[in-house]
Amino acid sequence: MDNSFAIPATPRQISYARALALRNQTVLPWDVQQDRRSLSTWIDAQSKLAPASAGSAAGDTRPSSKQVAFAEKLARIKRRAVPDECFRDKGLMSKWINGNRP
Repeated sequence: MDNSFAIPATPRQISYARALALRNQTVLPWDVQQDRRSLSTWIDAQSKLAPASAGSAAGDTRPSSKQVAFAEKLARIKRRAVPDECFRDKGLMSKWINGNRP
């Protein structure tokens, strides 16, 4: 008698696995989704990996929402506009903010 029958994965497991697959930019295999144990093993392995796109780390050069909000507040106080290129680079935004502090 073989006791290795597959227990279906829970919807919560599948949801979390899909989020990890998106974060790591990897494929979530169909056969892994069919078994709770193999999905759990896949989730453990994927959760230990660093995200493929580092988000707010080294890969993202856009300014944070807090930087943008602060720059817009300064622009209103100083009655001037924030240059468009500052919205594309957090380093430029930081320099603009430092140069326009009251």
